[in-house]
Amino acid sequence: MASLARPLRQDTRLSRLMRPRSIAVLGAGWAANVIEQCRKMGFDGPVWPVHPTRDEIGGVACFRRLADLPEAPDAVFIGVNRHATLDVVAELSAMGAGGAICFASGWGESGEAALQAQLVEAAGDMPILGPNCYGVINYLDGALLWPDQHGGKRVERGVALISQSSNIVINLTMQARGLPVAYVACLGNAAQVGLAELGEALLADARVTALGIYVEGFDDAGAFAELAEAARAAGKGIVALKSGKTEASRAAAASHTAALAGGGAASRAFLRQLGVAEVATLGGLIEALKIVHVHGPGLGGRLCSLSCSGGEAGLVADLGAAAGITFDPPSDAQKEKLGAVLGPLVMLANPLDYHTFIWGDLEKTTEVFAAMLDGYDAGIYLIDPPRPDRCDPSSFEAALQAIEAAQARTGKPAFPVSSMPENFDEPRAEAMIARGVVPLMGIETALEALSALRTDSVDPGWRPWPLVGASPAEMLDEAKAKALLARAGIAVPRGVTAPAPGALDRSGLVGPFALKGLGLAHKTEAGAVRLGVTDPAAEPPMPGVQGYLLEEMVTDGVAELLIGIRRDPVYGATLTLGLGGVTAELLADTVTLVAPVTGPEIAAALRRLRLWPLLDGWRGRPRPALGAAIDAALAMQAMMATDPALREIEVNPLILTQDRAVAVDAVIWRET
Repeated sequence: MASLARPLRQDTRLSRLMRPRSIAVLGAGWAANVIEQCRKMGFDGPVWPVHPTRDEIGGVACFRRLADLPEAPDAVFIGVNRHATLDVVAELSAMGAGGAICFASGWGESGEAALQAQLVEAAGDMPILGPNCYGVINYLDGALLWPDQHGGKRVERGVALISQSSNIVINLTMQARGLPVAYVACLGNAAQVGLAELGEALLADARVTALGIYVEGFDDAGAFAELAEAARAAGKGIVALKSGKTEASRAAAASHTAALAGGGAASRAFLRQLGVAEVATLGGLIEALKIVHVHGPGLGGRLCSLSCSGGEAGLVADLGAAAGITFDPPSDAQKEKLGAVLGPLVMLANPLDYHTFIWGDLEKTTEVFAAMLDGYDAGIYLIDPPRPDRCDPSSFEAALQAIEAAQARTGKPAFPVSSMPENFDEPRAEAMIARGVVPLMGIETALEALSALRTDSVDPGWRPWPLVGASPAEMLDEAKAKALLARAGIAVPRGVTAPAPGALDRSGLVGPFALKGLGLAHKTEAGAVRLGVTDPAAEPPMPGVQGYLLEEMVTDGVAELLIGIRRDPVYGATLTLGLGGVTAELLADTVTLVAPVTGPEIAAALRRLRLWPLLDGWRGRPRPALGAAIDAALAMQAMMATDPALREIEVNPLILTQDRAVAVDAVIWRET
């Protein structure tokens, strides 16, 4: 199915702020820093300091008032206190400025939500970043609204970085791994301009190849989903490092689903469904962005590894397994080609230890490197050139040239990988990247990046559900919850209710029975579940319950699942799947998806469970009716889609027999 994604907007309301021809700075010390950074980076437009009493700042003559400026500036760095910022922003908006960085703190992050709202009102149609925002660096044009040191330099093209943490992004600019950085931008409190709008303004620049984000929370999941699709359609990938979870996502509810589908699981599912590569470390972020910068988004899943050491080959295999990467063996045809060059003493495997028989022979090394790479989607080549300040690295040139030649010959990405980050120097890395070959620094981070970029197929046009406003909710008792499930077409056990065990009418039911107390979320922990009951009248009362439910037991089950769907304050709604029963939280073997999802997506998610073999006939076990389970999950999703009052539905367990799925326990929360 072809994507109907809209193109990236080439002219956004942030264009003047991101690519200014003129800059104004307010404040004293902070303004001087901005002037210095623009001067160092070779900005060729005017930088106008504005100060009511000083004659010059940073060696540049000051204007007394904004009204004295030659024209409305394209971009303004506001380095004054928060109360003065309000007046400055209002004046800039009225004079038609292109946008501003609001540097001061003490707004919403300090509990001053009303003051932050006044700032947004003062800005009107003029875009502002922040408040509590460090600024923006444009390395393409040398324009900096940045009051501090940084480690970047002018580039002709490169990746853009957005961060909700100024310190994190400053640290990223200090990298020495060869990543060309085109933009750096901080969000601050994102009172007016959010992540998606800022990301689009950067990706719209034809010189930007990819977007890297350090984000603590998504302010608008739907807008970010639209951005991800537009970026993908433009051939520009997004790599995310998600840190921190919103308080709303951490909010507890009386269910396993809430505990298992917290902010981390939801955000991982969200990014995965958008085709956004997610990494866990800053090193992984840099290495993944290098790959996307050169090769574009997405990467095939079949990798080969080559090294001239058995120790390196073993280390790659072990670390690859930890990163979720398996190395398929070479084909017979590949083995024939490899063996013809390497001889009988080399064991032909993947990872491949090719020994040193061909070391220094460019032609033979190229033959081996290309023959191996040709059967895979990409290849990693372990190589640590000797440090040039103390050693002579010339003997490694043939191997390095062979890696580049193998990529050119096969058209497959070939990645030189150093075992440790410091073992590949920055000038060499920059030169190779300029030639289209990406060296990766450190085995662990290289494998992390490669694993993150193996994204699943993405559903074109997918968007999360709109958010539903929160309001007080109540838990339905199990009998009422199962009545709702039954009306939705989900099988439940036959049962009856009564205020006391002796009043339960079991006529028409077939034992053995399950006797349950109503009104409790976790009945097992409260001792309110009794199985194998034959005579409910003989059972003693259960303390703290609000009535009793007697049901026929499902005695032919072959597997149990947990299926839960709940409203999410960031992503709309999440669906969680896992092995069911009282050990669900203990096992924590679950997968989470963001609604809406399809049957095939649910089926694929179940296969990602560590205990999937138990659902797939492991050691001759009977196979459960997974189709019925998927139908039940889709029915629960439909219930949430059609009834905005439903807050959460959990079935645990859903007992699977060989031909049906039965919801034997259910919790439903509904707004009052």
